[in-house]
Amino acid sequence: MQRWLVGVRLATLAALPLAPAVAAEPADPALALYTQYAALGTQLMNNAFGRPLHIDSREGHGRLDGDVYVLLGYPFAQVKRTLGAAQRWCDIMLLHLNVKGCRRAAGDASVLHLYVGRKFDEPLTAAYRIDFHYRGLAGTQDYFQASLTAARGPFGTHDYRLAVEAVPLGDRTFLHLSYAYAYGGPAKAAMRAYFATAGEGKVGFTAERRRPDGTPVLVGGLRGALERNVMRYYLAIDAYLGTQSAPPEERLEDRLREWFESTERYALQLHELGEDAYLAMKRRECAASGES
Repeated sequence: MQRWLVGVRLATLAALPLAPAVAAEPADPALALYTQYAALGTQLMNNAFGRPLHIDSREGHGRLDGDVYVLLGYPFAQVKRTLGAAQRWCDIMLLHLNVKGCRRAAGDASVLHLYVGRKFDEPLTAAYRIDFHYRGLAGTQDYFQASLTAARGPFGTHDYRLAVEAVPLGDRTFLHLSYAYAYGGPAKAAMRAYFATAGEGKVGFTAERRRPDGTPVLVGGLRGALERNVMRYYLAIDAYLGTQSAPPEERLEDRLREWFESTERYALQLHELGEDAYLAMKRRECAASGES
């Protein structure tokens, strides 16, 4: 397979929530998250996102990882109830362009078969299947945590992990979405080829530096890809939460439209398809996955 095409596939994998070994949990994770909220301060309220959100990403030693912190406009009980159920994660993740299918394993509802492919319409047989294991950790009245993990993926990528944790803030919720993955030399070489061709000019959200006139130079490469995709996953969570009050028969259509409209607010980073093409593709993929 040509190196640039392998790079396209690996760029797809950057859409996945991944991470190496889990760091030791703090003695009081709720207090640690409240402390992080206080530390972010004005960064949450004064930024280019137009919402109380902060993204941080890092690359080094064969790893990519990052964090999204956001103040959600939904009560803690609703967030905990929604993200604390494995079956709802297929509905959430299917909103993402790269997710072509998601099915719960027969006999084990905690295992999700995630099928990942290109951002455009393609058959499920062309997608990669990765088996994610959901774990809802014990929560309290003021703290919740859950994670999705997979040991390995294509092209030598490994140690996939997505984790969410949340605490209440009045009638809102402070959410931390963490993500990372590990990769080897062949994957990195293929990704470099991709970013020199099909992925050239694509950027993330973090400003690496500023030009003399003050305009930001946004991060590109692997970090840029990871930032674009973690934003897509956050917007999927937000769209799912925001459409739960709709009549059951209208929820899928509502959340598809909400996700697309939300991503278009960040068109520089996230625009890939027109609305009609996205909706048609996702209606088929959701129907094939049995999600509603």
